[in-house]
Amino acid sequence: MAQVDVFYCEIRETTGTGGARATRRDGWVPGILYGGGEDPIAIRLRSKEVSLAYHAGRMKTHLANIKVPGQKNLQPVLSREVQVDPIKGFPIHVDMMRIDDKTRINVEIPVRFTNEESSPGLKRGGVLNIVRHAVEVFSPAMSIPEFFEADVSLLDIGDSIHISSIALPEGVTPTITDRDFTIVTIAAPSGMQSEDDDEVVDGEAEAEAEAEAEAEAKEGESE
Repeated sequence: MAQVDVFYCEIRETTGTGGARATRRDGWVPGILYGGGEDPIAIRLRSKEVSLAYHAGRMKTHLANIKVPGQKNLQPVLSREVQVDPIKGFPIHVDMMRIDDKTRINVEIPVRFTNEESSPGLKRGGVLNIVRHAVEVFSPAMSIPEFFEADVSLLDIGDSIHISSIALPEGVTPTITDRDFTIVTIAAPSGMQSEDDDEVVDGEAEAEAEAEAEAEAKEGESE
């Protein structure tokens, strides 16, 4: 089970650029708490707590709790936007969204590839061609998966794993619904000759087509 961070927060009295700078000088990270049918409020979080969670990769995809002044119970939240200092690499502003058991959100979940040592294709010199390191899904905010697992133990050269082969928890669905998109393929190494070259080419072409389709979709959205 993923670690659940608990952030101590205080209401931020001063806002704007000057107020944010003063907050950081005092050892805090400025932020906004919003959502849940309540008005947004300016808050500040302890820099050490935020930095530890951020550098451990637990921001944006991990459920957290914050101690809100005047509120008896902990408030479940998700970090929806984390601004980072471009030079020093530490968080300088965080937007926190209030959540409950009815909240559903779009979120990217990383994919872990397992049993590479057992893959026939990799044993024969094939290359693990990762098409997607993460998959965007629509998920209940209170039960976001920590990761998805792709078992490549049965893959030979030219084989692939699609999203339909990934076990998704109940209530979690891919945001792409119009095709069974590719997660990973086993590609042939350069210069390798075999009787199943046509299958290898087909597998590589499939991965390339997926990437091109994604690029075209993003271009269409930007227009």
